[in-house]
Amino acid sequence: MLLLKLRNRHFLLLDVFVMLLTPLAALMVRLDTFTIPREFWLSLALYTLAALAVRLFVFRRMGLYARYWRYASVEELVQMVTAVIISTTLLTTGTLLLRAFAPFVFARSVLLIDGLLVLLAVGGLRFSVRAFSQNSFQPDANRRRVLIMGAGDAGEMVVREMKRRPNQGLLPIGFLDDDSAKHHLSIHGVPVLGSRKEIPRLVAQYKVDQIILAMPTATGATIREVVGICEMLGVETRIVPSLPEILLQGRIRPQQLRRVQIEDLLRREPVQTDIQAVRALISGKRVLVTGAGGSIGGELCRQLLQCGPRELLLLGHGENSVFEIYHELHGLDLHGPQITPLIADVRFAERLLTLFEQHRPEIVFHAAAHKHVPLMELNPAEAITNNVLGTRNLLAAALAVDVAHFVMISTDKAVNPTSIMGASKRAAELLVHQAARRSGRPYVAVRFGNVLGSRGSVVLTFQKQIARGGPITVTHPDIRRFFMTIPEATQLVLQAAVLGQGGEVFVLDMGEPVKIVDLAKDLIRLSGLEPGKDVAIEYVGLRPGEKLYEELFIPGENYRRTAHAKIFIATNASSFVPADLDGGIAQLAQAAARNDADAIRRGLRALAPEFSPSNGQTAVVPPPAPAGQTAPPAAAAPESVRTTTN
Repeated sequence: MLLLKLRNRHFLLLDVFVMLLTPLAALMVRLDTFTIPREFWLSLALYTLAALAVRLFVFRRMGLYARYWRYASVEELVQMVTAVIISTTLLTTGTLLLRAFAPFVFARSVLLIDGLLVLLAVGGLRFSVRAFSQNSFQPDANRRRVLIMGAGDAGEMVVREMKRRPNQGLLPIGFLDDDSAKHHLSIHGVPVLGSRKEIPRLVAQYKVDQIILAMPTATGATIREVVGICEMLGVETRIVPSLPEILLQGRIRPQQLRRVQIEDLLRREPVQTDIQAVRALISGKRVLVTGAGGSIGGELCRQLLQCGPRELLLLGHGENSVFEIYHELHGLDLHGPQITPLIADVRFAERLLTLFEQHRPEIVFHAAAHKHVPLMELNPAEAITNNVLGTRNLLAAALAVDVAHFVMISTDKAVNPTSIMGASKRAAELLVHQAARRSGRPYVAVRFGNVLGSRGSVVLTFQKQIARGGPITVTHPDIRRFFMTIPEATQLVLQAAVLGQGGEVFVLDMGEPVKIVDLAKDLIRLSGLEPGKDVAIEYVGLRPGEKLYEELFIPGENYRRTAHAKIFIATNASSFVPADLDGGIAQLAQAAARNDADAIRRGLRALAPEFSPSNGQTAVVPPPAPAGQTAPPAAAAPESVRTTTN
């Protein structure tokens, strides 16, 4: 259509034509006649030329000839109204001044009428482009009929993008929302038809092909329910990006809609991070992230980049992973802070100290660690040299250059550990607490459970097994784990940097632990298959050092909720530091140098008496929490905190 091919140069010519006619039309309206008396001709001609010059000047300065009007919005409307008001004000002022010095037979109301006519003409012309672009649909028969679950901001974005991009082949039939106050209303001409309970009726009535879940803050239970209904009806399900993605992009495009993933079924209410406090802490600082090429370290770097650090230091041992995150971040913000990649191994104290003295970081996020339980059972010396001695080296370098904030990423496996990996992380926690006590600085640790989508995650393993046709291997039918997403983990780490005073442990309320076998079944169903029929599930037995159930707090830790309802803090964590921690770490270092696995286990047990190397077969209920303490996360429930011991 010709209207859709108009460019800003065409609008300029059309505006000139309109502005030459509107003064005449305004005067006719004012005089209520089509015949203009002779005495008005000179004034009309002078005003028309002046109005044309002034309005074109104002329109150009306000950017009305640098807009893509096919996507015009309220912002463009406000800009247009403002331009007309400013130009009309200038013309009115000039007319009043001219009338004071020369005869000027022209009614002042003509200026107001002229302004309204200009606004209607130029505005109507431009917004008709958007109207035609939105209504130039493909035939409805060629488009997929869609219901949108969620009549909020995300749902509105989805429908707006569908109308804006009809070539995507999606036809919005209606909204679904559990808020009855929205029923029978209309958004962008699309009605709100009912709640999720009416999905079966509406799918049959409107012959729906697809349901889009536009509820970025909905819980996993809600998403699971809707997905279950859609699977029963044979309707395809799509979901909008996560809330952080929406905020980052500012809009939802149809091509961003994706299949429901396991992260969506486990979703919780988002952690309300104090973004302003985080930005205030990070802005203008030199920030170093160890393990920057890993899953958590990389996401930390992405989030930190948005907080305006003076310099972001990416420290990692693997050159390929550091190379990838460096170029990714450099491509995100070419005019942002300096990004410096550092290839180094945390095992080498002198190398770390040299780097710290050269770059003088002010905030350190320590994400580098060995994390695989079975591998560390087979290679205990590596767990000690990397997780324990590496943390000691980092802390020594941080204290040497007066690093103000230090946040170490720990794990729920450090609580009553039954594995070398868990015990090594517990020893690392103790080192952080010791450094906080000695320095008085906010050096803290953060504990969380399994991270969905991280390297080596059970989800990735299951997905590969499903792709091969199975079977999925699960160690035990009763094994459970706490799960969180990478964004959740990152938000907790950033918030801990703000909340920490020194020596605390922060824990995210991760809800109820999930049975791994249920996770496997969900993944099979999300792949369009049936558990036990298309893909088998086999139980292979617990691996060395593996627990049936994980915990979040060590017995005796005083925990309470912080100002953030989803974040807990153990305020007395530093009181567990052994008197001779340095001597114990030195003995561990010697045992690791000899590759003496038995000596390593004895040394870890001396530092953390709760360490109980186990084959993971016996599950017991730990003692109840001391009276008067605030209830911890779901891990405090007896079934949720059981752990394996000998």
